[in-house]
This record gives sequence, structure tokens and C-alpha cells, in this order.
Amino acid sequence: MDEARVGVFICHCGSNIAGFLDVPALIDYAQTLPHVVFAQDNMYTCADAGRAQIVKGITEHDLNRVVVASCTPRTHEPLFRSTCQQAGLNPYLFEFVNIRDQCSWVHMQERERATAKAKDLLRMGVARAVLLEPKESIEVEVVPAALVIGAGVAGLSAALNLAKRGFEVKLVEREPEMGGLLRGVHRLYPTGDDARAFIEARVEAAKGHPNIEVFTGAEVRDVRGFVGNYEVVVGQGEREFGFSVGAIIVATGAKELKPVGMYSYGVNPLVVAQSELEAMLERDWRLEVRDWRLEIGGQRPTSNFQHPTSNIQLPTSNFQTVVMIQCVGARDEARPYCSRICCMTAVKNALLIKEADPEAQVYVLYRDMLTLGAEYEGLYREARGRGVNFIQYRPQSPPTVQDGKVMVYDELLGQTLGIPCDLVVLSTPLVSQADAANLAQMLKVPVDEHGFFLEAHVKLRPLDFATDGIFLCGCAHWPADVGESVAQAYGAAARASILLGKGAVQVEPIISVVDEEKCIGCGLCETVCPYKAIVLRSPSFPPQVGGDEGGAGRKAQTIAASCKGCGVCGAGCPEMAISMQHFTDQQLFAQIDALAVEIMA
Repeated sequence: MDEARVGVFICHCGSNIAGFLDVPALIDYAQTLPHVVFAQDNMYTCADAGRAQIVKGITEHDLNRVVVASCTPRTHEPLFRSTCQQAGLNPYLFEFVNIRDQCSWVHMQERERATAKAKDLLRMGVARAVLLEPKESIEVEVVPAALVIGAGVAGLSAALNLAKRGFEVKLVEREPEMGGLLRGVHRLYPTGDDARAFIEARVEAAKGHPNIEVFTGAEVRDVRGFVGNYEVVVGQGEREFGFSVGAIIVATGAKELKPVGMYSYGVNPLVVAQSELEAMLERDWRLEVRDWRLEIGGQRPTSNFQHPTSNIQLPTSNFQTVVMIQCVGARDEARPYCSRICCMTAVKNALLIKEADPEAQVYVLYRDMLTLGAEYEGLYREARGRGVNFIQYRPQSPPTVQDGKVMVYDELLGQTLGIPCDLVVLSTPLVSQADAANLAQMLKVPVDEHGFFLEAHVKLRPLDFATDGIFLCGCAHWPADVGESVAQAYGAAARASILLGKGAVQVEPIISVVDEEKCIGCGLCETVCPYKAIVLRSPSFPPQVGGDEGGAGRKAQTIAASCKGCGVCGAGCPEMAISMQHFTDQQLFAQIDALAVEIMA
């Protein structure tokens, strides 16, 4: 390639950078660096006017390398790469220097030293840019089918959305029936719709759709491959099914925490969880029946509701006072998070009880009420207007249940109240599925400290995993209500359909490359790779994307579509047989040398 002609563009970023760094001094310094033929500052380089200046600079000054010093490559590198490509320059001849996060934001009180550090980063960036080489993206064919793991409201919504777009969907549910948590819910808030009818409509739609194949009582046993080409094995009892998909959506949901050992739950049959109250409401406290103490055929019935940890049959009569206790097992050392749906579940069920029996007394003991949005806040106000009593307690002095009473210190009155009650209802959080970590390991995706699946970026990629081609939605991600779960499901399906609809996907060429002459086939790279992106080739192993069929014996080979260019394999190779494209040793050493030159001077 011709001698490097580097153009440097430095962004003011409003006052984010220019308010703490001497940008004119950086421009003057950049012009003194080897191979730099043009340097310019912009108010906002990422704006249309700033990107137009980059295109103009490449064209007028015959630039064959571009360095942009601005904010973070996590958000803006694709934008500047595409700008270079628009000007006819290979996008991989672009280098990003982060002087916002690494200089102005962390050294706000040290303008001179922060500017000096920015000069160091600029010098290092230019040194690496000179050694950059043009690269071409790798094209991978995509299987136009998707796997959806979990058939709750999120999984069903995602599967139906994809199926209606014409894609084949494999829907896997571990339970014998589809529907998830909604099968145990009586009414939905804030609409009051019948939850079972709501979910059954989606279940029947999934069963009857020609593009959806349903596996109930099944589990995913193995997943291999890469974006666009995943090989999946599903086990259903003793049988196993194998198929190929291009994308995977994780919608495994969550489960309600059973508060065994708290407030005599599991010992006292009159202490139940909200899900068990839902079952009681559905079976005995029908909204259309005004008398809570039902009489059918002149006899007072007994509920067939069975307490999950007790053999005591639970009567439905004489429940005139109900006390609900919020944040049981949540917002503590074991589970410091808020489950987000417990408050609205309590408000909804309190209103259902009041509607069934206006004379019933309902108390909600809370730490903080979370009613998101005007609609839910209106439901909370309605509950207060109908006589539901809300009493705030401190976490330092939680309520206690004893001798048919709930004792609670009322923050407003400044005294302890003893509330005689017939039923105590505990609002507990949603917790992650017990085997979430196993599935995460199989898919090579992360979970957080609570066992919920972790997205690639909370703002930029909230429905994507860092592993391409795998998406998530619903309570597998974090506790969410029905509306939010459905919205996420549609978003995940949209993300997956973009991939499936292309027929092929462009994969970045920033991958590891194996020198087969040096490779001794030790397998260490295969062991340490977090993405299963490098394997030892055997005669039975088919050629992979980005690989070749040369060499003999056991040799490592990169699966280009799976490789993320993390460099773990290269760092661990004892023979130094693996190098990283776009991050070669020579490029990194050039940066180190550039830094050392100034230090030694």
C-alpha cells in the first residue's frame, strides 16, 4: 500500500471535551506527528456537518488513514467507519482515540495534565493507524428459522410475531403446558381482563400456526454453531430432536419466590403468597358474585385450593379482614432488587376483594409503593378511594404475625398497630429460574448476580446478547409486567427477523488467525475460548467459514462467525501460532513504542 497519509479529526463534543482539554493545542500537536498530513477540529464530529468534514478531508487531502479523537468507540465507531466507507476508504483503516472518557471526564480538574494525556493517546493512535490494513467483512449464510426458549407470554408473543412474518419457529417449553406464570393469574391489571383467557388465546394460536413447531415437556440439551447457523438438540423425555436455526430468543421467564419460613408461611394455612390468593380469587371469589361467602345449593362450600406446603384444607368463609405484606424476601441482603410488579399485584387483588365484598377490610403494609405511570397510579388512587388501607412500615421494624394479628409500626401515626385478620397475603419477588446459569453456559451468554440474563448494553442493545444472533425478552431479563414483556418480545422478534430476513449476515473480520505451520494441536485455545469459536480440526470436521482445508493432523481453526476477537486464544498459545486481525502484535507494540518515546524524551 502507498505511504500512510493520516488525517486527524478532534471533536469538541460541545463542552464535554473542549471544556476540559485544550483542543487547539491538540490540533497543533497532531500536525507534528509522523504521517499526519491534515488535522481539523469539529464542534460535533458525529453530527452530519462533522461527518461531512471527514468525507471532504479524505477526498481533498487524499487521506488513506483516519483518526478521530472524540468520545467512545462503543457508541460511535460504526458511525465513523461508515463515514470513511462513504468517502471510498476501507472502514478498517480508521482508528478511534477516546479522549472524552479517558481524559476530559476523568481529569476534569487537571486541564494541563489531561491535555498532555490526550496528546499521548493521539500519538499512540496515529502510530497504530499507520500499520492498519484494509479488511473485508465475512459473509455468513443464515438459516431462516428461529428457536424460542420458553412459552410464557413473552415466548408466545415472540414466536407468533416471527411466525406471522413467515419464519419457521421452534418453540420449546419445559412445562407440560404453555402459558407460564399467567396460567396462575386471575385478572390482569389495569384492564381487569381474564388472564387465563388472555394466555389461552395465544397458546391456541401457537398450536395452530403452521410455522410453529411446539415442544412441551422439553428442554434444550445442546447448542452449537454461530450466528445464522446454530445446531440445536432438544430433549423431550427419552427422545431427542435436532434442527438448525439462524437465531435464538431466550424467554425462559422467572418464578415467584415461595417465602418458606417467613411469617409462618408453610406452617399457618392462613398465610399465603399472592399467587395462591390469585387461585382463591379465581375459584371462589368470582367478581360476578357479590357475596364473598358463597352459598351454592344452600350450603357454604369449601375451596379446593391446597396450600403448597401444607395438607390443611383452606376454608373460604369468614375472610373479612385481609392483610397484605409487601417486599417479603425482596430488597434485603439476599435479593436487594425491587421486583417491580408486586405493588400493582397487591393493588389489583385488593380491588378484586373489595369488589367481591365491599364490607371486607383490606390492609396493604408497604415500604414504598411502586405504581409506574399514570394508569397504574390511577388504579392505586382508586384502591384508596374504595377503602383499601395503606400503611407504611420501616425495614428496620417489619410487621410480625402472631395470635391472629399482624403487628406493624405505622410511620404516619407513630405507633404500633395490631390488626386482627383472617388471611395474611405475602407479596414476594420474582426470582430467576434455577437452571438459568446452565442455559447461559450452553449459549455462552452472561447472567447477573441474581441469575437474570444480562443484555449486551442496557441502552444501546437492551434485547441483544453480546453473542450475535441470540436475543432475550420478558422476565428472563428482569421482572416485568405483561405489557412490558410483550413489548420486549416484539422487539426481540424484530431484531431476530432483521437477521433472518437478510439471508446472509456480515461478520466483522476482527478475528483470530491460526498459522498452521506453527500450530502443534495442543488444544489450549479451544479450551480457553469463551465463545467456542476455535476448534481442533479433524478429518470428520467440516471446513468452517473463514477457514481453509490445508494442513495435516490436529490443527486449530477459527470459526469466523463466532469469533469476537477477544485475543484469549492468542495470549494462551504456547507456540505463538495465533494472531489477531486488526489488532496485530506489531500494531500494539507500535502504540507502546509511541508512548515510550515521549516518556524517555
